[in-house]
Order: sequence, then structure tokens, then C-alpha cells
Amino acid sequence: MFDPAALHRAGRPVVLVQNSIHAGEMDGKDACLALLRDVAITRQRAALLDNAVLVVIPIYNADGHERFGPSNRINQNGPEETGWRTQSRNLNLNRDYMKADTPETRAFLRLWNSWLPDLFVDTHVTDGADFQYDTTYGIDTGPDVFPALAEWKRAALAPYIETSVAAAGHVVAAYLNFKDDLDPSQGLTIAQDVPRFSTGYVNLQNRPALLLETHMLKDYRTRVLGSYEFVRAVLEVVNRDAGRLVAMNREADAATIAAGKQFDATARFPLRVETDGTTAPFVFRGYKSTMSQSEISGGRRIEYSREPIEMTVPRQTSLRVSVAVAPPLAYIVPVQWTPVIDVLEAHGLRMEKTARAWEGEVDTYRCDGVRWFEHPFEGRQVLFSSGEGGPRSQASAGHCVAVREKLAFPAGSAVVPLDQRAARVAIHWLEPQAPDSAVAWGFFNAIFEQKEYAESYVMEKVARDMLAKDPRLKEEFERRLAEDKEFAASPESRLAFFYRRSPWWDARLGLYPVGRLTSLEGIPLARSR
Repeated sequence: MFDPAALHRAGRPVVLVQNSIHAGEMDGKDACLALLRDVAITRQRAALLDNAVLVVIPIYNADGHERFGPSNRINQNGPEETGWRTQSRNLNLNRDYMKADTPETRAFLRLWNSWLPDLFVDTHVTDGADFQYDTTYGIDTGPDVFPALAEWKRAALAPYIETSVAAAGHVVAAYLNFKDDLDPSQGLTIAQDVPRFSTGYVNLQNRPALLLETHMLKDYRTRVLGSYEFVRAVLEVVNRDAGRLVAMNREADAATIAAGKQFDATARFPLRVETDGTTAPFVFRGYKSTMSQSEISGGRRIEYSREPIEMTVPRQTSLRVSVAVAPPLAYIVPVQWTPVIDVLEAHGLRMEKTARAWEGEVDTYRCDGVRWFEHPFEGRQVLFSSGEGGPRSQASAGHCVAVREKLAFPAGSAVVPLDQRAARVAIHWLEPQAPDSAVAWGFFNAIFEQKEYAESYVMEKVARDMLAKDPRLKEEFERRLAEDKEFAASPESRLAFFYRRSPWWDARLGLYPVGRLTSLEGIPLARSR
């Protein structure tokens, strides 16, 4: 029973249900305890495990669960006391799946790699607008999901869940993202979960992931029962489609491994997706509301009545790839970037070490125009706009240009081949433009720091010598002065113009130190492949 390898050999799908990652959102924990009772003690639901295996994490966030109190969830209707959203270092565990900063995430990854579930459910309680639905769910089916799994989720899993949970007396819908939180008539948007979230991470692992969100304003009993029926319905589908689900997961893994066995310059691996603008009518079941100008906030105030309404609104329905890359055959990470390698190890990626120092030409990137988020996010200075924990700022990993450079890699540098099951995790961690890459999370912030500077009186002489020797440079400088008033008015920018073009400029500034290998020929690996 507790031998994952034997269960997988027997073809029995493993379902992992995770509860209380936000320990104030406790519905799933109590629902799963009730379901386990009905499976193992009363046996009323024992048939749910005829063809499947159920693994339950009752309380993922133990620290948050112990911070128990009556004032932890201002938006939520019960229970009387709950846990807290974050763990004891004030980190949100549902933003940690890629960077793996916390011991909780490290423990999850060990569990994941040991059991390798066939389907994953993460239970939550919403924040946000008021509406009639008590149970909402998210299932990613975008272009970065293995096609057969996406089709199964879209055509078999989602319809059964909606029908079955509704038949049990609940009002169910796919997760609601409003274009305007205060005006549902503007319609609903669609987005794919990025891998900092549990469900986005599980997608990278080639496994179906479901987000369950019960509605915060419904009473606790209704929410727990909705969670119970949701997990019950999921298990019924898995029992029905057990062989098909296991086969699709194996096909997805095999396709990932096969893609990593050779370099294909024409391949387009999705790093980011976005809506393609396609919409379809959706009958939204909400409550009548009124809008007024608030004398408290000075902004718009919405007040919901208990009068139910239905309105047909546009709902975005599909996604397209917005950023893609041709994956290399392998990555090579210099040994000194220990924290980056440590995260790869935590994810269970297979790596090989270089037996001695090696220097050679590799594909990599030069990045500039980076902008950091204006305040820390999850304890890090990140290169993306989170929209959480404070006002939005225009943070960005900038513009990364593919280059070929001669780089040095000391002995012990990590070579990460992509002919492995979890290769998609490695790609998202090591491609700078991925939404939750090591660059995005600030693991490489030091490469963007200028460490040597030119004194102005030194640079004045150097600039004059450069102008005297290079008529084209003189023409470029004068044109820039004429066309860019801000540049012309800045002595620092004018001197920097010459410093950047001089032999003294740091050629490694903004140069990504990770190499993309299109061949392993000549790489001095510590052991043969």
C-alpha cells in the first residue's frame, strides 16, 4: 500500500490532494478528513479507491495552522477561528514551488518525487467578488499542456465535475477572473497558472492539476460539503479513466524525454502564454449590486444585495504562446552559482558534474533594461510585477538577446541534460524570460551590478581620444545629442556613452553565466552518460 513504485507498476493512478497551504482556508482539510472516514471507516465511499490511490496532505502549512485565531481571514465567513495565510517566515508557500526557498516546499518535492502522483488537487477559499457560486475550480488546458491531457481535462474531467457536484446541490463554475472586479458585466478573463503556484508547477511535471476554490462568503458547512463533493467527483473520474490517465501521463513523460535527446533549433517550447482574445458567452450568476462614491476611500464602493441575477457576459476561452524558446540539449551552470544548482537538486533533476575546468563557446544571453520590483516580494528582490503585497510597479527581466560567448566553467559545474522526465522544470528555471526563472526571482541579480567606475576627469580624456580617432563615433555622439534631450542634459549619460564603448567597460555586465549546450562533445563530464 505504501510502495509507490509497486502501485505505479500495477497501473493504479495516484491522486494527491493538498489542503491548507493557506492555513486560514481550511475547507479542504475537513472535507478530506470526512472523505477518508467514509472510505476507511464507514466504507460508504470505499469504491472510490477500487482503481485509484488517494494521498492526502491535511495541513500543508503547519506554521500557519498554529497561528490560530478569530481575526485571520477578514473576507471569510467562518469558521470562528482559522490559521494564517503564510508560514513562520511570512512566506506564501503557494508562491514557492519553483524557487523552493522553504523547508515545506523541499518536503513537498521529496514527497512528489517519491510518489509521482497522476493527478493533483489543491484546495483553497476565494477572495474577491460576491456571487452565487459556492464551488469554483481551475483546470489549465493551454498550449503549454500536453495535448492529450489538455483534451481529457477539457472534455472528460471538467464536465463530469460540474455535473456531479451540481447534482449534489452546489452551484459550480470554472474559476472566475473578472476583467473589472467591481463590474462583472465587463466579462471574464483567462490566464494560465505560472509555476510559482502549485497547479502551474504540476503542469510542468506533465500531470493534471486542479485548483479548488470555495466561495469565502458562503457558510462553512456549505464550503466543506462542496469541497467533499469536488474531491469525490475527481476520484470517480480517475477510477473510471484509470488506465487512460496513467497511459497519458506516461506518454507525456516519454515525449518530454524524447524531445531532450537531440537539439532541434526549430522547436518552440512555450515559456509564457496569453489570451488570444477569443470569447464566448457565459451566463454569470451573481447578485444585484449598487455602486457609489465612497467618502471613506474616495474611490468606487460596491454593495451587494441578496437578490440573485443572471447576466450574459463575454468569457475569454483560449490562450496562445507569447514567448517560446528552442531548448538546448543541456544547460551548464557554473559551480559558483550554488543556490541555483541547489534548487535544481531539490526538484530532483538529474545532473552531471564537470571533471575539470572547461572553457568554450556556448549559447547564452545578454540582458539589459532590467527593472526590479519596488519592494521585496516573498523575501526577494524580483524582476517581475507581482501585483501582490503592495502597489504594482513596472518590474521586468528586461530584454535578453541570444548570443554566443566563450565562457569558463570551473570543475564541478553542473550539466543538466534535458532527456529526463522533469526537463520542463529545468527549462523554466534556467531560461531567463520564463515567468519564474532563477533570473526573475533574483538569483542572478549580481550580474546586473556595475562594479567598476570611471572618474569623470579620467573619462573626459578617454572620450576626447576616442572622438579624435573614430569619426563614426563622433557622428553617432553628435546625432544622439541632437535627438535625445535627456541624454544631452546629463553629464553622467554623456560620459557613460564613451565608457560603454571603451576597452575598460565590463564585458560581463548583464551576461547570463549559464550556458545552453547544443552538443555534449568535448564537455569533460565526471562520468560517462
